[in-house]
Amino acid sequence: MSAPLMKSVSGIRGIVGESLTPELVTSVAAAFAAYANGGTVVVGRDSRCTGGAIAQCVSSVLALAGCDVVDIGIVPTPTVQVMVEHLKAAGGIIISASHNPIEWNAFKLVNKTGTFLNAEEIASFFERMERAGAYRRWDSVGSITCRDDAGDIHMARVREVINERIIKRKKFSIALDSVNGAGSIITQTFLKKLGCAVHPVHCTITGTFPRGAEPLPENLKDLSRAVKRTKAHIGFAQDPDADRLAIVDERGRPIGEENTIALVVEHLLARKKGRVVVNLSTTKAVDDVAARYGAPVVRTRVGEINVVDEMRRGGARIGGEGNGGVISPEVHLGRDSLVGIGYILEMMAERGKTISELVADLPRYTMIKGKVEFRPGAIGASFFDQLAERYRGERITDIDGVRIDFERDEAFRGGWVHLRASNTEPIFRIIAEGRTKAQAEGLYAHFAAMVE
Repeated sequence: MSAPLMKSVSGIRGIVGESLTPELVTSVAAAFAAYANGGTVVVGRDSRCTGGAIAQCVSSVLALAGCDVVDIGIVPTPTVQVMVEHLKAAGGIIISASHNPIEWNAFKLVNKTGTFLNAEEIASFFERMERAGAYRRWDSVGSITCRDDAGDIHMARVREVINERIIKRKKFSIALDSVNGAGSIITQTFLKKLGCAVHPVHCTITGTFPRGAEPLPENLKDLSRAVKRTKAHIGFAQDPDADRLAIVDERGRPIGEENTIALVVEHLLARKKGRVVVNLSTTKAVDDVAARYGAPVVRTRVGEINVVDEMRRGGARIGGEGNGGVISPEVHLGRDSLVGIGYILEMMAERGKTISELVADLPRYTMIKGKVEFRPGAIGASFFDQLAERYRGERITDIDGVRIDFERDEAFRGGWVHLRASNTEPIFRIIAEGRTKAQAEGLYAHFAAMVE
């Protein structure tokens, strides 16, 4: 089954040469020029081999439609967001399919506030894509300029909110796996500015990925070996556009993406209480940590902008997603692996504990994530209605598929499951979390059988 074009609040994604074509690139850029009303647009990309050609096409169409383009090259997704804010630009386009495999590419669209287009804005944008582009006369086209200081501006923002002095005193040794992606250079630079010795793993920008694009435990074997070989204090792993962060402890064991946000919530709430915003698929450990400090937790639909909108609407001390996405309003309202790295190193330095000791202090849960390929529309609202009816004695959340928190079922009590269609791939996601590995496996097997 060939992959269709995926259009959602997470952007527009397709396989290059199939659903992502030059005609699509042109329609996206022309529509964004109209959205930006001829203003300045920041363009950045990840390291995929198709990114350069797509970026050139995007920049050309934007300029011919009257926009001034600032091309900042291969940079993390959050760097583009920061630069839109810094330049007071009309918006930004990030050419990155994030965690999708190498054959995919995509467009993430940023508004003038430096955050992604929300559901209402993206729906309007999709309608605009159906219209013909409006181009300027020869004497009123926009300009295309390149800047190489975006990384410095981004790093400076992160460094302002962490205690560099205490981190530098620790002289941490760090193994880093950037999957040869957009984080490869900037993250090494950032760590060195914090006084760390860096042992790079897959940090050469080649245009391809040497492991699975997602920083999942099964994809981090090389990083685990590097941590043990170099006796590093910690290992950090990113996805291709460096907005997600996974961690390997000093023994070479992946701690799980979910614990990235749980650790940061613990670190920040210990200093100052405040509201926490995460999505429905994020670990229950966040709720338990927040309860230690009497802090409220609000859950949203999956999708970074949904978390960001809720943070903006009601305020937040910290937000994020369980896939390794840390969103700090102290820096900017977007997932950012550099922010996560800064907070984790600061936490280790201040508490004088190893990363494994910090993880041991977190509430214990086991999460199992899986996916099933399906035809769009094959799993409809009636399926979710049936689930809600069958488990009506439990706590049901239906703002995004169905999440069931078990409070009565003896076997599943204390665990939860979330079932939903993906925003980024033609798949159906099943996420189950339990107090024990056996409970999580039982939950997952039960609901995977129902879906399949």
